[in-house]
Amino acid sequence: MALVSQSGALITALVDAATGLGIGFSSVISTGAGSDLDFGEILDFLTWDSATRTILLYIEGVHDARRFVSGLRAAARIKPIVVIKAGRHLSGSKAAMSHTGALAGNDAVFDAALRRCGVVRVRTYDGMLTAAGLLGAARLPQGGRLAILTNGGGPGVLAADYAADAGVELAGLAPATLEALNARLPPQWSHGNPVDILGDADAARLQAALASLLADDGSDAVLALFYPQLLLPARIAAQVIADTARASARPVLTAWLGGAEMQAGSAVVEAAGLPAFRSPESAVAAFGMLAEYRRVQRLLHEVPPPRTRDSAHDVDAAQRLAAAAAAAGRTVLTEPESKQLLACFGVAAPPVLIAKTMEDAHTAAQRLGYPLALKILSPDISHKSDVKGVRLGIRDEAGLAREYERLLAEVRAARPDARIEGVVVQPLIEKRFGRELMIGVATDPVFGRVLSFGAGGVAVELLRDNVIGLPPLNRLLAQEMIARTRISRVLGAYRQVPAADAAAIVDALTRVSDMVCALPWLVEMDINPLLVDDADCVALDARVVIDPARLQPDRHYRHLAIHPYPAHLETRAALADGTALRVRPIRPEDAALERDFVEHQISEQSRRTRFLGAVRTLTPEMLARLTQLDYERELALIALSEDTDQMIGVARYNPNPDGESCEFAVTVADAWQRRGAGTLLMERLMDAARDAGYRRMTGNVLPDNDAMLHLARSLGFEVPATAMASTVIEITRVLG
Repeated sequence: MALVSQSGALITALVDAATGLGIGFSSVISTGAGSDLDFGEILDFLTWDSATRTILLYIEGVHDARRFVSGLRAAARIKPIVVIKAGRHLSGSKAAMSHTGALAGNDAVFDAALRRCGVVRVRTYDGMLTAAGLLGAARLPQGGRLAILTNGGGPGVLAADYAADAGVELAGLAPATLEALNARLPPQWSHGNPVDILGDADAARLQAALASLLADDGSDAVLALFYPQLLLPARIAAQVIADTARASARPVLTAWLGGAEMQAGSAVVEAAGLPAFRSPESAVAAFGMLAEYRRVQRLLHEVPPPRTRDSAHDVDAAQRLAAAAAAAGRTVLTEPESKQLLACFGVAAPPVLIAKTMEDAHTAAQRLGYPLALKILSPDISHKSDVKGVRLGIRDEAGLAREYERLLAEVRAARPDARIEGVVVQPLIEKRFGRELMIGVATDPVFGRVLSFGAGGVAVELLRDNVIGLPPLNRLLAQEMIARTRISRVLGAYRQVPAADAAAIVDALTRVSDMVCALPWLVEMDINPLLVDDADCVALDARVVIDPARLQPDRHYRHLAIHPYPAHLETRAALADGTALRVRPIRPEDAALERDFVEHQISEQSRRTRFLGAVRTLTPEMLARLTQLDYERELALIALSEDTDQMIGVARYNPNPDGESCEFAVTVADAWQRRGAGTLLMERLMDAARDAGYRRMTGNVLPDNDAMLHLARSLGFEVPATAMASTVIEITRVLG
């Protein structure tokens, strides 16, 4: 593995510890203060280092979050990465800042960034090498359900207890599995998971039980716990476990409880490539880490657009709201302005009217109807409930007059310095089965804009039930955020309460993500409460903070840590003969299109000139590399036939190590060559590379690839005069 650390002392300790564990290092890199090279550049090197199978990072803080996230996501698509992040608490964060000079940022935000980057985070020094070694060697589970096999009840109970603490799900046993176990085990066996085969088990009983669990589709891995017994020596038990595990695709973990006797068993399974632990807890924790790695890898491969595809947003109207507030010298939108902003992005909110006098309030009531809610309108008051600035349940004119006067009097008493601009009047939204949620936007000093989701209402600070996510989101990522909250448990149906409208919650969260992507000036927002029931969800209140210095749109999304799918590059085009094409950036879901294109739409000769060698089929790794891009640094534009939706060509660039130039490749399906598709794709690719900040574009061409050399010359590339004597010709064009 490669070890990269911001602490030289930890490097020395880890290298010394690894020697005793039989772990070798391809690179050992101490970043120091990182004034020249930071994690991003180092990760770029390690990604393509053939000697590195796994990467281990010790991080205290980062200087360039965009480069860090980009490098981490690119590397994690190819190799397992384990991170230990110090400075989780305020005292540690201050110590980390003084040590490296790099910002640590909010730890929950850092955690969310690591999840989106597809890497596993460990919390302790002891777990660093174990986690990295396990990811580099062990089979990965397909899910998070664990079956436990033990030759004694106590170890199984300990493992089950720790699984509950660690959030690891115990697998349910299928009826066929229970039947098979009943046939092979004594009547006294546990009849559930953990499966206790009892202390008098022999090799045949152990083999039958393990084989039955491995055949059960309801589990994703098996943990075999073994303690010393006279009838079955550890060495023989280990051989049975190793032989049985070899015949299954499911991971098998083992734990050997004891001393010298158990060392013989652990040595056998380790020689067979199975992980061996010394306690039930450490084995369960290791499985949880493997399952978490599988989950975050799925998140890594989600590449959402800056806007959900089924949404048409009024960005221009949103811009006018911010410009008007900035012109008035304000950085906080009024509640009516905040509700208008939500409406621009399709987030439902009740209509509001402003009343500056009692007569205005009565007029508003006639228009909106009872029951009503009143809220103070003041640019100096952010949290209205703190100053008794909210009145609910007003059901008639007398109540309106009474509560209007009380509201103003109590707010003026609590905040005599505040400017009062009136009262907001809105319909009172009452939902019998409503749940109060909150969606928030904040700005982290390291990772820029972040989203939060969780329980809402006036007790939000006390409940502290919220999770952090990085924009952009798609529906899957939004669902994953929601599922990580405690309040998600009461969003489903229970007793007489119907399930909340899950699709509406996801829709609201993705629309807020769209808002954050589109509006660099949106630096802080609280939608609280977001009231949801079985029919819909509605934003009852919202507070928005803007940055007047960032009113201009930014299609490079510099306010985000993750570059979204560049939807602005989606265009339509026509070839010289009038054939209509669609040109757009490639997406991960285009893997089937890419495979069909390479394996069926281009000839063996075309594959040789594209890949500079013989390629017949794409391996999963190659396919992932071609379709799962980091749009911060690389791009692939594909051309699709408007009529058949078939991929007819692709042009892509990848960064060179100098960071200023990029290398291109272009391929057109054999049936579509000599019709101008290659020229069209290359011209648009060069425009995109220039816009991304690259100064030069290079390419490597085989000497007999006359068509590519002709295209390159027509596009202004320099072709060396002595090129024909070379094995590979390097061509260059200044992008300007």
